Order: sequence, then C-alpha cells, then structure tokens
Amino acid sequence: MKYYIIAGERSGDLHGANLLLALKEKDPEAQFRGMGGEYMEDAGCTLFAHYKEMALMGFVEVLIHFRRVFKYLSAVKKDLLAYQPDALILVDFAGFNMKMATFATKKNIKVHYYISPKVWAWNQKRAYGIKKNVDKLYTILPFEPEFFRKFDWEVDYVGNPLLDEINKFKPDLDFLSRYNLGTKPLIALLPGSRKQEVDKMLTTMIALKNNFQNVDWVIAGVRNLPSESYELAIDAGIQVVYDKTYDILLNARAAVVTSGTATLETALFNVPQVVVYKTSRISYAIGMQLIKVAFASLVNLIVDREVVKELIQGAYEPESVNAELRSILEDGAKREKVLEGYLELKKLLGNKKASQETARLIYESISA
Repeated sequence: MKYYIIAGERSGDLHGANLLLALKEKDPEAQFRGMGGEYMEDAGCTLFAHYKEMALMGFVEVLIHFRRVFKYLSAVKKDLLAYQPDALILVDFAGFNMKMATFATKKNIKVHYYISPKVWAWNQKRAYGIKKNVDKLYTILPFEPEFFRKFDWEVDYVGNPLLDEINKFKPDLDFLSRYNLGTKPLIALLPGSRKQEVDKMLTTMIALKNNFQNVDWVIAGVRNLPSESYELAIDAGIQVVYDKTYDILLNARAAVVTSGTATLETALFNVPQVVVYKTSRISYAIGMQLIKVAFASLVNLIVDREVVKELIQGAYEPESVNAELRSILEDGAKREKVLEGYLELKKLLGNKKASQETARLIYESISA
C-alpha cells in the first residue's frame, strides 16, 4: 500500500513516525511519503516538505504568514495528487490538515485522521465538517468518542500515544552525574517546542530562579530550535539540557510547564506541575471569545476538574508562579492532591497501545 502522511509539528512528527513503523508491521511492502520531520524521515517516510516551515501558533501569527501557509498547502495538494496514495493519513495539525481532508475527499482519496482536531474546545459544529471529509477518525483523549456521538458519529479511541513513548523510554543511568545534578531538588522548566512559545514563556520562567534557594533548575531544550532561543536562560545560569525531557521529568521534584502535550507527559511521570501559557494579546482575546472548555491543560480536561493549577496570560507572572510552585514542591496536602489526581488520570487513559491500534484499524479499513 501507498500512504501519504502529514504532520505539522514536533509531537505530530514523533507520533506519525511511530504510526508509520506500526503500519510497516502490518504492511511490510508499505511506501510512505508526506510532510513531517526527522522522526518520520528516520522511520522511512520520503519527505516532500518539513514541518518547520509551518510551525506557527496563534490566530494573528497564522494570518501574518498566510501566504506561506497557502504556498505549502498548494504544493502539498499537488504532491498528494501526483503520488496517488491508497490512503491519506493526517496527524493532528488541524488548521492545515482539515483543508487537506476536504481536498482529498473531493479527489476520492480515503482520509484517516489520527489525533482528532480539538473541535470540542471551540466552534463545536466543526465536527460536522470532519465527519463529512474524514473516513475514519482515531482519537487519543478518552472523552472524545462521547463528544462525537452528539454528531451521530462513532469514532475510535485508540489510547494515548504518550503512554507508548513513556513505556519505550530507557532512562539514562548517568543523567544526574552527567549534568552535575542530584544533590538538590530539581525543578524542570518546559517552555515549549516552538520558537514562538519559547520566546513568550522563557523570560518569566527565568525570573523564578532568584526566589528559590537550594534547588537545581533545568530547561528541557529541543534542538530543532535556534540555539539563541535559550541564551537568556544560559546567561542567567540555568542549565539547558537538550532532547532529554523524559530524563529530566524522571528526576524532577516539580515543574513549570507550557500548556500542551507536555502537561500530560509531566503528569504521567508523576511530577507535580504549574501549567502556564501566554500568547499575543490579540490572539488571546480572539481565543477567549471562541473557546468553550473550562481548562487549558490536558490533565484537567481529561479528569474534568482542576488537578493542576493553570496560570494563563495575565496570571502568568513570577509572583503567581512562585506561590504555586512552593505549594507543590514541599510535601503536603497540595502536592498529595495533585498526585491523587494523576492516578485518576491514568485510569481514564487506559492501557491501549495507540500506534499499534491505529495501524491495525487503518490497514483493516483499506484492505477490506
């Protein structure tokens, strides 16, 4: 079979690569082409385009770079038609991928969507558009099938791919000694994986350092960003450790985490956290008019109550983060309450292997 797969950011690239490898087990003669990154390329996908060209966030940012988005959208459409796959597999990245789904459906190409667009968060009637243009939808959050039943659509909950990644994780036994850590409690700082996120989040994270004694600070850096993204932190004496997020979380006492996938990863490592987020004023104002859910973090959304504290936009200030961080750093009722919430979270997620389950469903569908 021939598969065209599209992922538009680092996490999607990782999950797309794992899905690709799982599909190879089902379909040893499989061929892959598409848009993604190094993970997908290493797994055997021929890249037509790299996601770095499309790593935008926020309403205003997308509008500013509309021409670039349109250019890549047009190019990928042409490449998809030239390739003529047996299936188009879309991984997250809703704004771009839903346009690809609509296009592919018109061209009679089967569309399989892995990691559903978050239509439950805002403008929920978009679910009708997904139903119209997606043949099979594979969700990774346990509340999503119930949401889509409101639109008379049965979708598949395949488990969460982060569980697969964490189960595969092999700790670096020399991690602490390698980075001169281990004698003090470790606070992990996760500012995000996109340049715009890091630019917005890092300054306030750095400002926390002067208010805590006898702790180590480590930023979970990613190498796909320019090195200058972390210069302020290095100048402030905060260590940046690249591409070792799971080792950092394994040894962390607490964390400050930019809202996104990383909040769930942090919870699965049982690290109490403060969830933070900040974007442009205009993007935030637009978002507040549209968003229909009570929480920003995946942890709170899944459990459907506040397990971790969220400090968003104007609330993301050093004083507020300091207070919350202190309350979870030391043993006590607040820390225990967070850890109890994490147990509830894990029960809700279940133990399905997302990549294998999705690969099975895709292969069975197109082989029928």
